[in-house]
Amino acid sequence: MSGTGIFEGKTEEQAREQILSQVREYCDEFHKKKTYKEGDRISYAGRVYDAEEMVNLVDSALEFWLTSGRYTEQFERGLAKYLQVKYCSAVNSGSSANLLAFMTLTSPLLGERRILPGDEVITVAAGFPTTVTPMLQYGAVPVFVDVTIPQYNIDTDRLEEAFSPKTKAVMIAHTLGNPFDLKKVKDFCDRHDLWLVEDNCDALGSRYCMNGEWRFTGTIGDIGTSSFYPPHHMTMGEGGAVYTNNALLHKIIRSLRDWGRDCVCSSGRDNMCGHRFDGQYGELPMGYDHKYVYSHFGYNLKVTDMQAAIGCAQLQKLPGFVEARRRNFAYLSERLQCVREYFILPEVCENSEPSWFGFMITCREGVDKNKVVRYLEENGIQTRMLFAGNLTKQPCFDEMRKTGVGYRIVGELTNTDHIMENTFWIGVYPGMTTEMLNYMVEKITETVSMPCD
Repeated sequence: MSGTGIFEGKTEEQAREQILSQVREYCDEFHKKKTYKEGDRISYAGRVYDAEEMVNLVDSALEFWLTSGRYTEQFERGLAKYLQVKYCSAVNSGSSANLLAFMTLTSPLLGERRILPGDEVITVAAGFPTTVTPMLQYGAVPVFVDVTIPQYNIDTDRLEEAFSPKTKAVMIAHTLGNPFDLKKVKDFCDRHDLWLVEDNCDALGSRYCMNGEWRFTGTIGDIGTSSFYPPHHMTMGEGGAVYTNNALLHKIIRSLRDWGRDCVCSSGRDNMCGHRFDGQYGELPMGYDHKYVYSHFGYNLKVTDMQAAIGCAQLQKLPGFVEARRRNFAYLSERLQCVREYFILPEVCENSEPSWFGFMITCREGVDKNKVVRYLEENGIQTRMLFAGNLTKQPCFDEMRKTGVGYRIVGELTNTDHIMENTFWIGVYPGMTTEMLNYMVEKITETVSMPCD
């Protein structure tokens, strides 16, 4: 027994329980969800949490391990179980997850299938930049294919046209939770012996029926990625994950995530293999400490245990979050049928069950998107574009556009440009109430002067 003040006479475990009990009370008292009143700003997304997340966070802080630890391992096991995959690696962001997924495919361990500088990767320009950024930074060539409307995913009829002897992979996202046509894309990849990376950052919980079997998106390709940024399906604040069923890819993922080292020991553990000092690697001296042998040029992309602690609590709520997103999407879809004359509403990919990230709306001819968006924003409804719109028209492409080197476009990006000019989306996150959804419907219909019953 030790201590003074409020902890006098208590064990460390008892003191911890006292603190966590007070944290729970604090959260219940001061983090209550505010009741929505008309006129309150409606965000497109937001954190949905309760005392469980805060208790886990403080519990981790009290341990003061700080880097990846027991909560990280718990989270990785939990997410792998949810997705029904063999291997899962937590990382510090969704962008890091995409970086790690791509760079894994450049590993020398993959032999002739590795991606080399100058090789091509098929993708789309209508999406978030970090799906494409790793390719460009490595020196690979993104090949941009147009998308379809109203599913907003890759036009699979253009895949063969995009293929060349230099093509090594397809890396694309499931747009706002709506799965792309995985059957066609996977068949194309299998036919040409290509890697498939599913950017699942906006689609956690989405499912696709592949050859009669329902599977989660992110698990059908070779590698899947997730983001846990606050607006996403679940959150750690920052955070992400990379997952696969391929043991070799998992080995590479872990190496690149952890500085590129060859050793598999986690932080704080040594000599799990029992051969720490008896190996020969590269041109290093015999018996060089395996803890400091590097088989890849890697990074430090690990998540902190405090982030993972929040993730463990969020993971328990994920099925409910997914159902709420589907319910909110269905409600908006039904209520907005009366304005289909003015807006193209999103449609579900065949053989899929989306976990929606947002509700996409494309203005038809004669409807000014900028005026619609401005009206919604002025009335407290937050909107978003489809991220980069057409990535190739962003300032970061200025130099490449001038030279025409570094990327390739298949045909015309007609629909991509149309989306850039005429499309926006609103939220469906679990914190939405019926009152909030009704208000959004009301204001959207007001933009075309047509009230919905």
